[in-house]
Amino acid sequence: DTSTNDTVIGLANGAAGGDEITEASGAAFEVLEAAVTAVCEGCAKAIAWDGEGATALVEVTVSGANTRNDANQVARSIAGSSLTKAAIFGHDPNWGRIACAAGYAGITFSTDDLRIELGPYLLMDNGQPMEFDAKAASLYLKSTCSKHGTVAINVSIGSGPQTGKAWGCDLSYDYVKINAEYTT
Repeated sequence: DTSTNDTVIGLANGAAGGDEITEASGAAFEVLEAAVTAVCEGCAKAIAWDGEGATALVEVTVSGANTRNDANQVARSIAGSSLTKAAIFGHDPNWGRIACAAGYAGITFSTDDLRIELGPYLLMDNGQPMEFDAKAASLYLKSTCSKHGTVAINVSIGSGPQTGKAWGCDLSYDYVKINAEYTT
């Protein structure tokens, strides 16, 4: 969910006196695009990281998609999954919840191509669960959440050239309590 208070609006009135950028190409456009992208990514991370009661930022990177939109859609599906968020808070390296969220994202891909990494731990490859040290992977989550760090989830859905990212937070007891008690 996104609050209407989580909004970014960019305006330009020419008061800065710089050259007008009239085309979506060229050096000036590329500098502006990079700056706006950096600011927006920073805001997106800050909003997610500052979720009421959140203990960790979750950064989902999806690769191997045919289009950037496909990659972003899968990344948003995983980052927004209540079951994935709850597993992170519970320090459960549950590859099934991540795979499920990727699967219901509405993007066609072969499950045989699915690869899931949680931090440094490979949980699934070629659509098959891998043997991994579940205690160490759980400790990765516990350690990251205990210092309000960033949990990295890397997912590949094929051999396409595009990647995407999404950010979210875990789903803690406090997050539920704060939002359950909040009224307008």
